[in-house]
Amino acid sequence: MAHTSTNKKKLVARVRRIAGQLGAIERAIEAEAGCSQILQQAAAARGAMSGLLEELIEDHLRHHVADPGLSEADRQSGADELSLLIRRYSR
Repeated sequence: MAHTSTNKKKLVARVRRIAGQLGAIERAIEAEAGCSQILQQAAAARGAMSGLLEELIEDHLRHHVADPGLSEADRQSGADELSLLIRRYSR
């Protein structure tokens, strides 16, 4: 996905925030924090991961399916990849 290089800083920052959220969950579990606090942190991390995945899917769609400069074969390949990714995402 070469197009991720244009948003590289933004994407890396998002991934680092998610890693921080996961670290906070680990620390909360280790500290035997309340289950509601851990659940809230896990829900927030899940939301952040979903947001990242949605952004990556949208970028893929724009660059590998909807780009008017693509050949029909490239467009079909991009659509097939996206279809597979969505199936995996929805599990």
